[in-house]
Amino acid sequence: MKPPERWVAIAGVAVLSAIALAGFAIAIYAAWLFHDMPDAGDLVDYRPPTATRAYAWDGVLIGEFSRERRIYVPYDAMPPQLAQAFLAAEDRNFFRHAGVDTFGLMRAMAKNVQNAAQGRRLEGGSTITQQVAKNVLLTSDATVGRKLKEAILAGRLEQTLNKEQILELYLNEIWLGYRSYGVGAAAYNYFGKSISDLTLAESAYLAALPKGPDNYHPLRRKQQAIIRRNWILDQMAGLGWVSRQAAEAAKREDLKVQNAPSRAKYRDGDFFVEEVRRRGLATLGPRLNEGGYYMRTTLDPRLQTAARVALMNGLEAYDRRHGWRGAWGRVEVADGWEAMAKKKKPPAERRDWRAALVIESSGATVRVKTADSGMTGGIINQDVTWARAGKGLNVGDLVFVEPAEGGGFHLRQIPIVNGALVAMEPNSGRVLAMVGGYSFSLSNFNRATQAMRQPGSAFKPIVYAAALENGYTPSSVVMDSAITLKGAAGQNWTPENYNKKYYGALTLRRGLELSRNAMTVRLAQGVGMTKISELAKRMGVVKDMDKVLAMALGAGETTPFKLTSAYASFVNGGRRIEPHLIELVQDRNGETIFRADKRDCPRCGAGFNGDESPRVPPGGDQVMDPITAYQITSMLQGVVQRGTATSALVLDRPVGGKTGTTNEYRSAWFVGFTPQVVAGIFVGFDDNRGLGNGETGTTAAVPIFIEFMAEAARDLPKTEFKAPTNAKFAMVRGIREAFRPGTEPQVRLPSAAASSAGPQPYNQVWPDGKLTPNATPPPPVKKPDDMTGLY
Repeated sequence: MKPPERWVAIAGVAVLSAIALAGFAIAIYAAWLFHDMPDAGDLVDYRPPTATRAYAWDGVLIGEFSRERRIYVPYDAMPPQLAQAFLAAEDRNFFRHAGVDTFGLMRAMAKNVQNAAQGRRLEGGSTITQQVAKNVLLTSDATVGRKLKEAILAGRLEQTLNKEQILELYLNEIWLGYRSYGVGAAAYNYFGKSISDLTLAESAYLAALPKGPDNYHPLRRKQQAIIRRNWILDQMAGLGWVSRQAAEAAKREDLKVQNAPSRAKYRDGDFFVEEVRRRGLATLGPRLNEGGYYMRTTLDPRLQTAARVALMNGLEAYDRRHGWRGAWGRVEVADGWEAMAKKKKPPAERRDWRAALVIESSGATVRVKTADSGMTGGIINQDVTWARAGKGLNVGDLVFVEPAEGGGFHLRQIPIVNGALVAMEPNSGRVLAMVGGYSFSLSNFNRATQAMRQPGSAFKPIVYAAALENGYTPSSVVMDSAITLKGAAGQNWTPENYNKKYYGALTLRRGLELSRNAMTVRLAQGVGMTKISELAKRMGVVKDMDKVLAMALGAGETTPFKLTSAYASFVNGGRRIEPHLIELVQDRNGETIFRADKRDCPRCGAGFNGDESPRVPPGGDQVMDPITAYQITSMLQGVVQRGTATSALVLDRPVGGKTGTTNEYRSAWFVGFTPQVVAGIFVGFDDNRGLGNGETGTTAAVPIFIEFMAEAARDLPKTEFKAPTNAKFAMVRGIREAFRPGTEPQVRLPSAAASSAGPQPYNQVWPDGKLTPNATPPPPVKKPDDMTGLY
C-alpha cells in the first residue's frame, strides 16, 4: 500500500475507533444515567402529601396539620380561568405537544443568549409535563443529565396519563409561596377564598408565582407582582381565553392579600387544636401530617370562645386584686421609642390591647401615646387609682392599654397567675371547650391536660360517693369535731376546717355542702381508704393513689381534665365516659378510619318498617350505682344552694358543683355542672406558690364558672337532674333525699300499748337524736384501715 493510502487507512481506522469509543462511552453514560430512572407509571395513583383539616362540631375550620400545606383539588373542580391562567404563563401549547415543546425550547434557547449577555437567570423551556416529572419524580439539579431524564420521563408521562391528569398533578404539586403547595392552599392563604371564588385577577396572580414566589411577593414586591399578573392577563386575552374587556377590567384591580397565611378563621381554639394534634399523632402516627384526612372534632366554637373569655377575665380579675406590678419597660421619650415598644407583644388573644408610652403623669392625670397608631389619651381615673396604689406610673413607662368605650384608655397588665377550663357533655364525653392557660401565644403548656395538681376539697365528692356505696345513706350522721392522728413518722396530723370551727354531728349532705375537713377524715376512716382509692381509679381521677387519709382531702394529684370527667359520672348516672376531642376521621376517599363512638347500633342501617326505632345503649362502664350518682348530684346542688358556691345561684337554673382549695391557697378549683354541661376550673401559679390569703375556690374559680356557664347554658332548657326510677325518697331535716330501696327511713306509728305506757325515754323514740320517730338507725361505723404511712 502506497504511503498516502496507508495514511488514509490509518486515519479511517482512527476515526472509526473514536466513533466506536464515543458510542461506547455514550452507552455507558446512558446506562449510568438511566439505571435509576423512575417509573412514570407510579404517577397513576400518586397523590401528593396533603393537610389534615380539623373542623369544629358545626363545620368551622379550626386547624390544619401538615408537612406541606396543601389542599388537593380535582381537575374537574378547578375553574377554567384558573387553569388557563397557568397555561398562559407556563405552557400555552400544553394540549398540543407530546411532553416536550420543541418550538418553546428553541425560543427559550434564543432568549438565553440575551439572558447570558445581560447576566440574567437562564430559562429552561420546560413544559408543564416536564415540570411534573421534575417536581414529583426527579430532583432540581441544574444538570444536563437531569434535563435528559426530564425530557424522557415527560414523553412517558404523556403515554401514561391524559392531559387533564397531568395538569391536575401540576396545579396541586407546585410551590406557590406563602406556605402554599398547590392552588387550593394558595387561594386560602393569599386571599382567604376557595378556588371557586377567585376572581380573574386573583387567578392570574397565582399563575405568576411559579416563576418565583419571592420575586412577586404581594407585599414586598407588589409592583413587580402586578406587572407580571397583567402580562398574564394580556396573554390570556391574546389567546382568546378571556375577552379583552374582561382582561382590562382585571388589570385595573388592586392586588389585595391577607397580611399572613391564614385559613382557619376561628382563632380561639389554640389549646384545643394543639391537644387534637397530639392525640391525632398518637392515633394516626405520621400519617396525620400527610394523609389529607377530614377530622371532625367535638369543639363548640361558641362555648370555646366563652371559655377563653371567662378564664382570661377571671385571671385578670385575680391579678387586679393583687395590685399593679409596674410598667413592663422604660424608654427615654425621644424619636424611635416606638421600635422599643413594639418588641413586646400583648397576648394574641387580647386583640384590642396596644403598647403605649406614658407621656404625662401628674396626680390623677396620666396620658399615654400608642406605639402603633400614635393615638393619645388619658388613663381612666379608676385605673390610675389602682396603679398609684401599686408601683405607680411615670413618664417614659411602657405599658399596655385598651381603648375605653367612653374615650380614654384602660390600663392593662398580663397576669402571672394561670389556670384552665374544661367543659364536656356528661353523657357522651364530647369535650365542648378546653382552655389550657391564660394565653396560648405566651405559653402553649396545656394546664387542662398536662398540669398535675392537688384538687383539695374538690376530691371530697368521691369520698362521699364511696361512703354511699358502702352502707352509708344521706341520713347518716358523722361527727365534725377535732381529730388528731399519728403519722408513719410518729408526728401528729390534725386536719382543720377552713374556718377553724366544728359543728358536731352533721348529715353527709351538710358535711359536703360546708366542705368540713375533720368530718371528711372521720368518714374516710369509716369507709376505708382502700375503697375510696378503688373508686377514684374506677372514675379515672388517678391511676394509683396512696391509701392514706390525707388523700381524702385531695392531697393526691390529678388534672382538671380527669377531675371534670369524673364529675360527669355523677350527672350521667354513674357511668365512666371516655372524654374525647376527636369525633370522626375520614380519609381522602371518604372512608371512616376512626370513630369515637364505639357502640353498636343494631338495625340502624335498615329502612323504616313501622317497628320501634333502634335503641342504642348508653356508653361507658358503670362505676357506681345510679342512685349513688344521683345522691351526690343532689348534695352538690346543695353546695350551690346552701354551701360554699352560693354565688352560682345567679344562674337561676339547676346547678351543682364543688369548690376546692389546697393548703396555703396553692390551687383554687370549682367543678360545676348542669344536666347538659360539666365544667371544671383550676386557678394556680405554674410554680405552685400560694395564691394569697383568702383566694379560695369560691373567690377565684366560681366567678369564672358563672361567666362561662351563663353563656354555655343560655339556650339550654332549665331541666332538673333526672333521678333513677327505682330511687326512694324521704324527707330528712326538711330536705328531700334519695335512698336505695330498703334503706330509706321508715316511719312507725307508736302502738296503743306504748302510748298508754306514758312518756318514753328520748333515746328510744328518737334513736339517732335527729331523725323521724323509730327510724332505722345508721349502720355501725366500720373500723378504719391500717394507718401505716399516714401523714
